[in-house]
Amino acid sequence: MLVKPRALKAGDTIGIIAPASPPNQENLHRSFAFIEDLGLKIKLGKHVYDQYGYLAGKDEDRLADLHMMFADNDVKAIICAGGGYGTGRIASQVDYELIKSNPKIFWGYSDITFLHTAIRKLAGLITFHGPMLASDIGKVDADPLSKEYFKQLFEPTEIQYNEEISPLETLIEGKVSGEITGGNLTLIASTIGTPFEIDTKGKLLLIEDINEEPRSIDRMLNQLHMAGKLYDAAGLLIGDFNNCVPERELSLSLDEVIQHYSLLANKPAVKGFRFGHCSPHISIPLGVNAELDTENKQLIIESGIQKKKI
Repeated sequence: MLVKPRALKAGDTIGIIAPASPPNQENLHRSFAFIEDLGLKIKLGKHVYDQYGYLAGKDEDRLADLHMMFADNDVKAIICAGGGYGTGRIASQVDYELIKSNPKIFWGYSDITFLHTAIRKLAGLITFHGPMLASDIGKVDADPLSKEYFKQLFEPTEIQYNEEISPLETLIEGKVSGEITGGNLTLIASTIGTPFEIDTKGKLLLIEDINEEPRSIDRMLNQLHMAGKLYDAAGLLIGDFNNCVPERELSLSLDEVIQHYSLLANKPAVKGFRFGHCSPHISIPLGVNAELDTENKQLIIESGIQKKKI
């Protein structure tokens, strides 16, 4: 049984960490006003501004910030500054018992997908797939709708995604329910064969990516297909594939690739969800139950936080 974290309230402190690549500092600083407007206080990880090549500091330092925020009782939520690369390097060193003993909101996407999958599997905690501070919220043109969905952290909120948010296209018809899992396709594929391998059995599998050619998307979806992950899934939620266009003249289109593997999976599938490297970016909890209805082009997702005690 997965655990939902507690809701936030005004005056709470959130921890900000950079467990992957160095965040854009200007955007990160600009995002602080948004956090403060939510009535929240900020605690920065000690290594948020570190740089070690394409990493936001050495593995042990990024790991230390993650552990520090989960161990700190004053910190009620952890929001990642950005993604990039690096969470897979620290996953085997994470103290999952520490996380299990101190469940709290954990928020991010992209490279953070590896940590979402590992934490859900080894600590049993529901986490949130949503826009990050430096990567999204701190940008000058950050979409107001992306910001709006942070409110789900304060009150238990059922998310109803339909075509009022974005156009949706049914690839395979059907009505199905299951736990939401997944995130960035590249990171999902990289879990295969590791202790953190994604479990899709009976679940709604969310996939998204950025800057990958259709042939690369094909390779990763084929890996999931051969590993049985597409067949095991109850349904497919196709998120945003930003700039996933061919760089060569001879190529299948992204749509052709996704259609091919959707047909192989033969499970209810809908594409067009604004999940991923897009604006607006609709944030959702991972690990909760959801219902996909392709006829009505609707996805209903239960709240990712605990109900408040009366």
